[in-house]
Amino acid sequence: MLLAPLAGLLFSTASFADSAAPDSSKLDLIKQGEYLSKASDCEVCHTSPGGTTFAGGLAFKTPFGVIYSSNITPDKTTGIGNWTEQQFSNALKHGIRADGQNLYPAMPYTSYSKLTDADIHAMYAYFMSLPGVNHNPPENEMGFPYNQRLALKGWNLINFHYKPFEEDPGQSAEWNRGKYVATALGHCEECHTPRNLAMGLSDKAYAGAMVDGWEAFNISSDKESGIGNWSHDDLMQYLRTGALPGKATTGGGMADVISHSLRFLTPEDMSALATYIKSVPAQQTSSRNRSGAGQNAQSDITQEVRGMPIDDASPSGAVLFNGNCASCHGTAGQGIGENKYYPSLSQNSVVGSDKPNNLVQVILHGVDRVNGAGEHIVMPGFGENLTDAQIATLTNYVRNQFGNQGEPVDAAAVKVLRDNNVTVIPGYLLIMAGVIGVLILIALVIYIRRRRTLRA
Repeated sequence: MLLAPLAGLLFSTASFADSAAPDSSKLDLIKQGEYLSKASDCEVCHTSPGGTTFAGGLAFKTPFGVIYSSNITPDKTTGIGNWTEQQFSNALKHGIRADGQNLYPAMPYTSYSKLTDADIHAMYAYFMSLPGVNHNPPENEMGFPYNQRLALKGWNLINFHYKPFEEDPGQSAEWNRGKYVATALGHCEECHTPRNLAMGLSDKAYAGAMVDGWEAFNISSDKESGIGNWSHDDLMQYLRTGALPGKATTGGGMADVISHSLRFLTPEDMSALATYIKSVPAQQTSSRNRSGAGQNAQSDITQEVRGMPIDDASPSGAVLFNGNCASCHGTAGQGIGENKYYPSLSQNSVVGSDKPNNLVQVILHGVDRVNGAGEHIVMPGFGENLTDAQIATLTNYVRNQFGNQGEPVDAAAVKVLRDNNVTVIPGYLLIMAGVIGVLILIALVIYIRRRRTLRA
């Protein structure tokens, strides 16, 4: 009898040890799911400015109207708390939500379709472990016929052909892992590949595209238009930090990707990603070498503007540069600091691009990113202090002095980028195109039948 309590204690301890093992395993699974969610960049798209993480509400302006991201917290009313793992998988792999309706391809299921079942299992475990957030994102702002989700079946028929990820036996394990990170998890093509007329991905993989008024650069291996001159280590540094002195700096959406996704990749995954991207076939486009500008054109901007009369209504580019840029980027645009946290303006992809968009956006909105070391890199935007005309003047000055010049930008173009205006394709045009397509099909059928009749 005296030994009975001790035996019971030993028995309960053994039972606790047995039950602790699955809990530990589940914690590992959740941790893996968290890593995969970061690699997949879920937070950026499913978190609105100032909103709760994963609660949705971020606006995507598209040629078909405004789409708002959904709440993917496990709230049972407004989120995915009632979704089964199979329903979660269907959304990622097939673009079909829990009620059977098609998702708009603003959610990149065309890339997520390559995710493995094991990775989806881990991601599901992670999202279901989070606290639910009761939040209804705004309703999509889309007119007829774009608000008819049934039409997405036709879009999928043209642009989406489900195909699981397949390794290339002729490539290394690192290359295959890099391909998976790039094409499935990171869905890099969704931004860096041009779209066709139906807004599906074209066959010019990684040739560059415009996204929300920013230029997502050509990152193919072309040495003139792309990043063919970058080394493996160059690419790793850029993906980890968002800056590569003498070649490129980043802002906008790519800065968000680095802050919330890429900087968390393991060294092995980062190296694999760089290995794969470096192997992407060259796509030659009309753009020139974005980092090919020569030495800084000005020896000292302060000397140039000294004694110059200032026209407050219409200041010159030199005056605007001296007053707003020189203190951080240097009076000769050379950048400041050993690590160039204030980057040089020559040999800089933003300044040297053929298109002025990214430079205008940086001047308007600034830069805000976190690098792999956890350092917060911030440049203030000047959109509230400078007019559209002044920003156009400053942009043209910087491009002419430190970049590859290119076509000048005017105040009207700056306003479009400031407002992030996206031209919505009128719905009646789509309807007319559909009707014309049907009529052509009918005419072809009639023609073929008549030919057969005449031959008979």
